[in-house]
Amino acid sequence: MPQDNNTAGFNPIDAILLTLEFLAFLLKAVVRFVVSVFQLIVPPPAADVSGDIVLITGAGHGMGKCMSFQYAALGATVVCIDINETTNSETVAQIKLKGGNAFGFICDVTNREQVFEVTKKIKEQVGVVSILVNNAGIMPTHPLLQQTEQEIRKTFDINVLAHFWFLQALLPDMLTRDRGHIVAMSSIAGLVGLNNLVPYCGTKFAVRGLMEAMFEELRSDPRKPNIKFTTIFPYMVDTGLCKRPFMRFPNLLKLVNPDEAAAAIIDAQRRGIVELSIPKYVLYLNTFMRIFPLRTGQELGDFLDSGVKSDL
Repeated sequence: MPQDNNTAGFNPIDAILLTLEFLAFLLKAVVRFVVSVFQLIVPPPAADVSGDIVLITGAGHGMGKCMSFQYAALGATVVCIDINETTNSETVAQIKLKGGNAFGFICDVTNREQVFEVTKKIKEQVGVVSILVNNAGIMPTHPLLQQTEQEIRKTFDINVLAHFWFLQALLPDMLTRDRGHIVAMSSIAGLVGLNNLVPYCGTKFAVRGLMEAMFEELRSDPRKPNIKFTTIFPYMVDTGLCKRPFMRFPNLLKLVNPDEAAAAIIDAQRRGIVELSIPKYVLYLNTFMRIFPLRTGQELGDFLDSGVKSDL
């Protein structure tokens, strides 16, 4: 008798195994959710960074400078990277004046060869970097059609490509030592599109993507390396980078103090938090709003009426 085509490919054992696999996935998902909620209430303990070498790009100004001071105060050895020798040297000098340990190196982060040369010197003169903070960034704020080719290329070179160069230069030693942490500055502009920031938003969305992809790439590595990743999504920070901000509800969405932002970033790194927005609720709000139609999120943005004006 010919076999029924509907049952020819049916294997009850495979069906049972697939069902069990799916139930195991559901159980893991529930456990992950419960653990995540618990960690929101009781965060994991902060790691000691006193034995770490922390490399921070853009250390001569703003959040990079604040993070340099705060990491040094925690006992870490801080490697300050900036293209501006004067401001970078000031950061190093102030850390040393307070008894901290810091080294300064001048580097154009957009130049891959220079990045590799500088990181080689750092390894020889300071040691192996265990925490990388890709912080350097620029933010031209005017409509896309008024942005020059040079501005757009420079924005991507500093805000995105520099991340790749430092990762390629420093990750091999982290993998060899089976220890490292990568921190990257995305932005609220890496969660939602904003007027006058089209190239900038493009770079910050790209940072989010490269960090997620790197996390997955190493998660699938059979060596299971102990490399951690933290992506930060700050709202507008009062560093001078954002020149003409506006907000309808300044008590709800006000400019973030750079010292407070730096403290939140370092705390997230020390606790192994994968993603953090500043303020913290913005990331959760954005995730929640993605459930609704796109127009709903746009209407919320219209209601909050927050952003940057053109600097032209």
